[in-house]
Amino acid sequence: MSWQMVDEGWGRKAVDWATLAEPHAVREYVFVHRLLDVRPGVDLLDVACGAGLSLELAGVAGARCSGIDASPRLVEVARLRNPGCDIRVGDMAESGFDDASFDLVTSFRGIWGTTPAAITEVARVLRPGGRVALTFWGDMSATPGGRLLAPFRLATQEQVGHQSAMVALKAPGAAAAFLAGAGLEPGELVDVPFVMEYADAEHYARGLAASGPAFEAIQTAGEEAFHAACMDAVQPFLRDGLPIRATIRLFGIVGTKPA
Repeated sequence: MSWQMVDEGWGRKAVDWATLAEPHAVREYVFVHRLLDVRPGVDLLDVACGAGLSLELAGVAGARCSGIDASPRLVEVARLRNPGCDIRVGDMAESGFDDASFDLVTSFRGIWGTTPAAITEVARVLRPGGRVALTFWGDMSATPGGRLLAPFRLATQEQVGHQSAMVALKAPGAAAAFLAGAGLEPGELVDVPFVMEYADAEHYARGLAASGPAFEAIQTAGEEAFHAACMDAVQPFLRDGLPIRATIRLFGIVGTKPA
């Protein structure tokens, strides 16, 4: 799939994604920024930066931030949140940034096991001794909040299979081998905090519908069927007077470019 096609799924409801879905990733962003010791004076690139909330938080910590994403509509939101930052629309495997120009690179569920060229590009733009942190989903069937992503299964069998291949970094040793293949020294897998949290069932359905995998499911089954699947999936998480809240297993790994 060409990178230009990403905007079709991820950009069509960019504002919904940025305001309803992305905020529950704040725990993930803060955890990884602390893991990397994001601080004043470091140059940081976020790959597949989406709507730019992680860049905004890194900027609050003092980093000089840049980003790249395939969706022009998400990049518009990212630029609004991060005025003065170099945020580009483009292919994460061919970013156009200079060799050895960043101390740190992050990618939050944006670089997949199916995108080895992207991690090779990360290694190119990292300075010697620089570090990259990737996050990726764990086993959805073994995590309490995995049920909230079940509507994605309405996509075609081929699309669901591709989604599974994308999250293959969760397999034992896969993430370390992925980094090593690009010449990076891998660290250990770590658990990264991640919680889906919505005000009510309709906000959940609307937030989930703004994602790329939801676009594939909606294309296959239709808007009504996707909404119905959301209403079914959310039932165990409904409690009077409380938000919908569910944890999801997320892993992270840090790779270091040899000095």
